[in-house]
Amino acid sequence: MRAVVQNDKKRARCGRAVLACAAAALTCAPLLSGCVAPEETRPAPAHGGAEILSPHSRQAAEHARLVAAARRWGLDGVPLTPPAPPRTKPEITARPGFEVSHQEDWDLPPVFTTIPTKQKIVFLTIDDGSEKDPRFLRMMQDLKVPYTAFLSNYLVKDDYGYFRKMQSYGHTLNNHTLHHPYLPGLSYADQKAEICGMQDIMEKQFGRRPTVFRPPYGNYNRDTLRAAKSCGIKYAPIWNEEVYVDHWEYREDDQRMRRGDIVLTHFRGRSDWNGTMVDDMRRFLNRITREGYAVARLEDYL
Repeated sequence: MRAVVQNDKKRARCGRAVLACAAAALTCAPLLSGCVAPEETRPAPAHGGAEILSPHSRQAAEHARLVAAARRWGLDGVPLTPPAPPRTKPEITARPGFEVSHQEDWDLPPVFTTIPTKQKIVFLTIDDGSEKDPRFLRMMQDLKVPYTAFLSNYLVKDDYGYFRKMQSYGHTLNNHTLHHPYLPGLSYADQKAEICGMQDIMEKQFGRRPTVFRPPYGNYNRDTLRAAKSCGIKYAPIWNEEVYVDHWEYREDDQRMRRGDIVLTHFRGRSDWNGTMVDDMRRFLNRITREGYAVARLEDYL
């Protein structure tokens, strides 16, 4: 009973102190230090002491982070966010005119330049592996832009770790042969050695044998696709646009992008171009964002 009376008196004193200090709250802080609200009326702290954000607050915070990242990397604006991957994957077939004999009855990997989609998206692919620019990795990670790498062993073998780091960020590594030869000029056996040999390297260095392969220079024949299939390849995408630091090249006569287009660029730097990979990506991202396109992940549609 005495404890209850004392608590009531303490609450009363605290109430009078709060009223007296309303106009000078900072100077009265010591006086109020003993006026602690009953435990059941205090808000529960977040787990581990961290504030729990609502989904809306998290979204706003991420957008603010992306705005800062876009500014840091010199972009005109934030790259657009791609839609969620389709629940049902589109049917991928060889582009008309890009088939080889027995394409369908031998179930050979299709060669294609565009993914069938109604979404305003494109797919970024990067070939070879010569330039290993750490700023490129940071830029694409900061901006959350997906891409697919097609690797040739003779260019990546001096630093597999660079591409393992790329893989750890969620980007897919695919097959681009051991030595980047002109495949139609080789025998079936030699083509198979180039493709399957790279499959072995990919498994050893990166833990998986890809199902996606790009023929060097976009050149292939029926033996190429037969050999690729025997090595476990299901798809052979090439490209519809190629991006350089200072210009674009288009496959189509109207010189414009289309929904679902596959875009090619290369792991190249100042030794080959008048700029860096960061410069190349800045040009690419500014262009597609301005035209209302987002970059989607190729493997999500295969």
